[in-house]
Amino acid sequence: MAPDPAYCSTCGTELDDREIEGRTRRYCHNCAKPIYRNPKPCAGVLVVDEQKHVLLVKRTQPPAAGSWSLPAGYLEADEPPQEAASRELHEETGLSVSTSDITLHDTNFVQHPSGQHILVVIYLTTRASTTGSPTPGSDAGAARFWDLEEIISSAQRIEPGYEGIFEAAVRVTNTTTSDR
Repeated sequence: MAPDPAYCSTCGTELDDREIEGRTRRYCHNCAKPIYRNPKPCAGVLVVDEQKHVLLVKRTQPPAAGSWSLPAGYLEADEPPQEAASRELHEETGLSVSTSDITLHDTNFVQHPSGQHILVVIYLTTRASTTGSPTPGSDAGAARFWDLEEIISSAQRIEPGYEGIFEAAVRVTNTTTSDR
């Protein structure tokens, strides 16, 4: 985990510890306020095709460089999570999807190797709702649809904490497409 901040980012005063809301938090006496360490929000989209394969990207950047994961990235300051998820899908895979064609699927809490905590908001859509061809973007080494049994039994690495989320996406898509 990243070390706690030593100085206030607003005024530069050295911080102390104080018990606030049942937790020990860094506190600035000059500003008279606690210093919260909140996770950075990210968003991504899982795309499931007709054969129940999941579109994954091979990460080239931390966290989990070299692992297969969902196309996802940080939200911009003025961007709702659905828009960020749609944008990241396009940037990392070349596929486009309307925000009206994605549904909230799950969330995941990841600790970056630097100690930064990241909250990932995960959306779900079908391949039929997307346009374009899977092509790796600037921060993806590869982008392709995977059969989950194939990737799990292979020597390929899945980003830790995501295997169950991918499996649930396939189950949800099986249920919604069989109900039609």
